Amino acid sequence: MPKSRSWGFPRWGGYGSETRPKTQRLCDREGCTAPGIHPAPKARQSDDKWWFCREHAAEYNRSWDYFAGMSYEDMRREAEEAAADYAATSAYAYAAPTLSREERRAYAILDLETTATVAEIKSRYRQLAKRYHPDANRGDATAADKFHELQHAYEVLTQKMDAARRA
Repeated sequence: MPKSRSWGFPRWGGYGSETRPKTQRLCDREGCTAPGIHPAPKARQSDDKWWFCREHAAEYNRSWDYFAGMSYEDMRREAEEAAADYAATSAYAYAAPTLSREERRAYAILDLETTATVAEIKSRYRQLAKRYHPDANRGDATAADKFHELQHAYEVLTQKMDAARRA
């Protein structure tokens, strides 16, 4: 065993600070003795990787095609899944806040875009409330149901706006 360089007083290193050679992964290309520090996938949707040196990683990536052997439908599905995975990340959620199902439904009931302003929401609610109010449509149960839907949609959106105003 080699003699420790950390002997005597003061002790300049912690106990066990002797340097030992570290094993280094070699390039997976046959015959290459360069360090294999660049990962490359062995197959689509596989966690198993090849480890290449820089030159062999570039060579492998030039000829590797992720979509090889896939039909157009499979490629489209892969792209949609990747988009859905990205949409689930916190970076996307920060950049584009998502609406709850109830909020999307409220905008649809009021027949508004999700980018509508407070004044547009209020104006549209009043317009539809006048049209479907039970006093204006006596005895019409569908109008009364529609009026209650409008009220609920307006409450959902005003709560959202109040929360945004407080934040």
